[in-house]
Amino acid sequence: MPFTGKSSFNAGADLPEIAEDIADLVGIISPSEAPLLDHLGDSGRSAVSTVHEWLEDELLPNTDTINQTTFTPNATDATAITVANGSRFRAGDTVRPNGAREVLLVTDVIGNVLTVSRRYGSSPASAVSNGQRLTIIGNAALEGDDAPPARFTNRVRKRNFTQIFSASVSVSGTLAAARKVAVGDEVEYQKASRLRELIRDLENSMINGVAPTATQQGSATVRRTMSGILPQLTSNVMVPGAGGIPAGGGPGTELNEGVLNAALRQIWDGSSGRVDTIVVGGTMKRRINAFLTPLREASLSEGRFRDMVSVYESDFGACKVVLSRWMPADTVLLVDSSRLAVLPLSGRSFAYKPMGASGDRDNGLVVGEYTLELRNEAAHGLIRGLT
Repeated sequence: MPFTGKSSFNAGADLPEIAEDIADLVGIISPSEAPLLDHLGDSGRSAVSTVHEWLEDELLPNTDTINQTTFTPNATDATAITVANGSRFRAGDTVRPNGAREVLLVTDVIGNVLTVSRRYGSSPASAVSNGQRLTIIGNAALEGDDAPPARFTNRVRKRNFTQIFSASVSVSGTLAAARKVAVGDEVEYQKASRLRELIRDLENSMINGVAPTATQQGSATVRRTMSGILPQLTSNVMVPGAGGIPAGGGPGTELNEGVLNAALRQIWDGSSGRVDTIVVGGTMKRRINAFLTPLREASLSEGRFRDMVSVYESDFGACKVVLSRWMPADTVLLVDSSRLAVLPLSGRSFAYKPMGASGDRDNGLVVGEYTLELRNEAAHGLIRGLT
């Protein structure tokens, strides 16, 4: 016999007689994590001005390129070779052309023209060509000779700008007084939510932010914005199929190990930096995970299938793979985290500033001011234009 007593479905569409079953927890579904900031950690230093500056230096270059289309008598025996930067060479330098076994001895330098002795030390002959790289092996001084002219590089001042991140909090007196589901103090809850949003925006800005083209320090009408990592990189912006970076193995220009290793090598060749972090979005993270496909094994006893690369280790170092949803889908960012820092302006870390009551409501402001310090730009790089 069916039950004929009063049930919950007899209470009507809105169930006014039934107590709501609401968990004592508020779930936030919007993206709010900041994995790159978490990976870098707190810098331990603060900026002391809205214009944050630092000095960079580099060693004297030991490579140059040949800038000559014709050779007398020929490319194998020519003893006068024009280079792009003659000031990088001195008499007594031993030089090896890229891809050749021959060693040249520089006997004189006039402007950009090197006078050289070919096949030095009975090294095998080779032909030189326009655009070929020359690497200085080392300089041999004469015993008892005078000191050579001093050579040096000039330090360069780099800069970035602080950016203010702020969000308002305003809660009515009635809402603050009413008993709420899953929330004790509404003001505290709003403060925490706005802070999570600002940290999210800080990570997005440190990756993609762009400084204004004029009045970069800001004014009453120009907002001051920091320059992020991607816009600052110029030395190692690599595209598959160009500049020594191979094209992908599949349709288009897909990311594969050949592309990634060629990019890591290019950064290693041109700087003293050591890439230890690979930052990617979801698509490129799946490409890196696919590196495991030919070697994948699943143990039936474990009942678990693992398809994830957290650290990629190559000849050029071990790199932690950081998944950030703010990375462009076609880009892989390669950074040396020891040369990267996000700094607050002194005394301006994220904090809540009460603004007092205004009418029947409590007002406040969550505010912080930060900048990005990207040292030695050539120690980082990015691969762009991937499928």
